[in-house]
Amino acid sequence: MPIFDRVKFDGLHSRDWLIYKHPTDKLVLGTTLIVHEGQVAIFVKGGQMCDVFNAGTHVLSTNNLPILHNIVNLAYGGETPFSAEIYFINLTVKMDLYWGTTDPIQLIDPKYFVKLRIRAFGQLALRLDDYLVFFSEVIGSMNKDDIVSFEKVQDYFKGSLITSVKTELANKIINEKISALEITPELQNISNSLKEKVSEEFIKYGFITANFHIQSINFPEEDFEEINEILQDKAKFEIMGDNRYVTQRSFDVYESAASNENGVAGIFATGGVGLSVGQGMTSMMNQQVQQPGHQPTHKICPSCHGSISSSSKFCNLCGENLVRKVITCHSCHNENEESSKFCSTCGTSLLKPVCSCGQEIDVNSKFCNNCGAQVHPI
Repeated sequence: MPIFDRVKFDGLHSRDWLIYKHPTDKLVLGTTLIVHEGQVAIFVKGGQMCDVFNAGTHVLSTNNLPILHNIVNLAYGGETPFSAEIYFINLTVKMDLYWGTTDPIQLIDPKYFVKLRIRAFGQLALRLDDYLVFFSEVIGSMNKDDIVSFEKVQDYFKGSLITSVKTELANKIINEKISALEITPELQNISNSLKEKVSEEFIKYGFITANFHIQSINFPEEDFEEINEILQDKAKFEIMGDNRYVTQRSFDVYESAASNENGVAGIFATGGVGLSVGQGMTSMMNQQVQQPGHQPTHKICPSCHGSISSSSKFCNLCGENLVRKVITCHSCHNENEESSKFCSTCGTSLLKPVCSCGQEIDVNSKFCNNCGAQVHPI
């Protein structure tokens, strides 16, 4: 292996690298080490991390290699080669790391109570902050000129990342009662909550979660169809108003009867249930027709059929008396039409007694108030 007089790593064009192991392990004092911005270089001897170099140009000497010097007893000012592994670590933020749930999260919509199958997709940004923690996990497993990419790191954390996302997303939806139709405006809120949860896992290995976003939360179309059906039914009920429950139950009875062997006729044979329901519907519909708008302000004259004010007692076109004339039964006090001869409720005669002198007498009178003759009841 040749001895390098200058050691550096210019990174990758894709920037998809986290740790790079330089191919040389033969060095001499006086070798120039170039560490670019956003990098650190670590010297390793026998699996032990020794000296660390930050960004800048460094000429290797016993002064800047104190730990390594103690291990291998470097000769002052000598050009005797010594061996050590050199690792370059990327400290910049990797922005374009994408994640997604591989299988749906199944839960119940907290508002519409239908089963949801949720898939979530998003993006995160990572930065290796405590590089010594993560570096200790990979040291000794890398070959010369080998690279640990962010993609490999993402694969390494994939299981714990997705588990954290699923758990926290489900808890957020259930505990805060976020419905499927309300979830889009809550994406930022949910993203912030997930970032805190995910960061707890990454920080154990020295990573800082610089950013975490949910780009979309998806549901199968059939899940939305169930919710749409519920919303359509709700809209119909709102239109029906206060009578919506009675109306719905009435239609249920008719639909049940229609599917019965006796058909609709069976409604009226089932203990009068159908009849009462039908009457209830008729009454309800009449109420609905009468409720909107104002009460009628005109009525029709029964004699000339002209339109007159509803408060008129006489027709202003033909003079017809519009006040309803009734005869009250002296026995049961029921009101009967003026032309009635007998009470429609109890059958009592409504005709007034007439004396032999021609005078009409009150039904309760026993003697004529005109001639004094005794009155015989009809």
